[in-house]
Amino acid sequence: MINLVWLVPLIPLLGFVINGLGRNSLSKSLIGFIGSSVIFISFAISLGIFFELGADANKSHEIFLFNWISAGTLEIPLSFLVDPLSSLMLLIITGVGFLIHIYSIGYMHSDEGFGKFFSYLNLFIFFMLLLVLGSNYIVMFIGWEGVGLCSYLLIGFWYTNSSYASAAKKAFVMNRIGDLGFLLGVFLIFTTFGSVEFGKIWPQAANMLPGNGTIALIALLLFIGACGKSAQLPLFTWLPDAMAGPTPVSALIHAATMVTAGIYMIARSNLLFDLAPMIQHVIAIVGLATAIVAAIIALTQTDIKKVLAYSTVSQLGYMFLGLGVGAYNGAFFHVITHAFFKALLFLCAGSVIHALHHEQDMRHMGGLRKKLPVTFITMLIGTIAIAGLPPFSGFFSKDEILAHVYLHDKVMWGIAVFGAFLTAFYMFRMLFLTFYGKYRGTHHAEENIHESPKSMTVPLIVLAVLSAFGGIIGIPEALGGNHWLSHWLSPVIKHVAEAPDHATEYMLMAVSVVGVLVSIGVAYGKYVKQNHIPVPDEAKRPALASLSYHKFYFDEIYDALIRKPLDAISGFLYKIVDNKIVDGIVNGLGWTAAEGSKGLRLLQSGNVGFYIFMMVVGIISLLLYTYLSL
Repeated sequence: MINLVWLVPLIPLLGFVINGLGRNSLSKSLIGFIGSSVIFISFAISLGIFFELGADANKSHEIFLFNWISAGTLEIPLSFLVDPLSSLMLLIITGVGFLIHIYSIGYMHSDEGFGKFFSYLNLFIFFMLLLVLGSNYIVMFIGWEGVGLCSYLLIGFWYTNSSYASAAKKAFVMNRIGDLGFLLGVFLIFTTFGSVEFGKIWPQAANMLPGNGTIALIALLLFIGACGKSAQLPLFTWLPDAMAGPTPVSALIHAATMVTAGIYMIARSNLLFDLAPMIQHVIAIVGLATAIVAAIIALTQTDIKKVLAYSTVSQLGYMFLGLGVGAYNGAFFHVITHAFFKALLFLCAGSVIHALHHEQDMRHMGGLRKKLPVTFITMLIGTIAIAGLPPFSGFFSKDEILAHVYLHDKVMWGIAVFGAFLTAFYMFRMLFLTFYGKYRGTHHAEENIHESPKSMTVPLIVLAVLSAFGGIIGIPEALGGNHWLSHWLSPVIKHVAEAPDHATEYMLMAVSVVGVLVSIGVAYGKYVKQNHIPVPDEAKRPALASLSYHKFYFDEIYDALIRKPLDAISGFLYKIVDNKIVDGIVNGLGWTAAEGSKGLRLLQSGNVGFYIFMMVVGIISLLLYTYLSL
């Protein structure tokens, strides 16, 4: 099966072509079948590759397809790398992606752009597969740019709404900022190692000493690229706005594709980052700051998808924190569990929105747990998983990161644990506001509330099972496990961060669990017992709550510091430099030529005597010029 890996991205690409060409002629049921089937076939092949790789002593296979670019000493083949890291990413992308496709059949059934939507989804999966399979940074970058393009197409899917179109443009532009860093990093990698092939870079990097300035610069540039794609400070504001797209798109971006690309890229480049400890420290600080800032913002949001969006930013911050302290396995473990419960949570939110006819404001929800029983139970499981209660998946992955942070820096650990408590609070706040208390919408809407169709609820149930039991792949030794994931990734991630002793690990788990339970209790008391409802948008809030509700004014700050000055400079260049100076010079030259020609035209009088006179003057002038030049 490993030799057939080229089929994994090719089949979704075929789905994109078929659904794209037949979007106006094929039936919706056929489009949904084709769009979902191609992803399932890719998943089946990926599963075969995974098991074959597990039984193979050689854990790394490079599949050469053809020589893509050849210029001088530069040789860039289109080849795929199949190893433990890429094989797991294949399963996440195609497995979770398939469930999202199935869900989309029900969610998007009444949409006029059904065929276009599925063709874009297939293309999104194709580019993400290309990104994780590439055996060099150029192929990875092609996939990297491709998912950026698809996010633009899908976030702005309902492009007739100008605010949705603006959200798509914002995502596109902010990603380009990070992409520039990634591209410069790739250029520097080529000049340093003479190749962009992983197989040629790693052996050279293994002989280098930590602290190399060039490697540090490469790591910094790659990290800037990761910040854009994985929404870290200061390039995170595009991700919450990306909620403008259909909910399955949000699930796909947040769980199975795109935002995990930055973590994957750093995990893939772990040998380079190990040589740049100072940059690793920067990554840890940025990740921690992102986790806390996003968690604080999520505390006061009233749009159910916005809460989940800031939750994603915060969880990505934890993953970067893990990468920064050298816990690559823990960070990637959280990528996997997060894919399960974040896809589940977004699809549950979509089920609620679907039942309430596109209502997303939690202030107009409430009392839905009996009307939407499957959605409620599955969303409860997802919420417990992300909050980090045992034995659900998020507990194992998040606590592994926190344990390594504890050994790295106690202060950072304290802040990170505080962020985990905030996570439990705002996630259960969302659950209680949505499903508990009395319904706060209109009476007419309440009469029409109904559970989603099976095409939507079955994926929820599957993801709920994965969210509940997915942590089994990384149960630590302290709890009787053998951490299968670390053993699986050992051929790719050589560096294994030091783990705390069992007594310390028990203490850290106890602190985490007790804090999470207290946070849930506080949320229950406030939003269920006291029936507290968030105040209207225009209401006055305490200073900290206002700061959180207005997202720390990041957008306004960027407007003031970047957009408005750039608009002013652009206006000056247009009105003064372009209109006055450039146009003035060009028009002035034209006017001078036109007016000069009018004067010279008078010399053509038709008088032969005048022509002879001017000829004599010319001859005399030439003679004088020749004489004076001698």
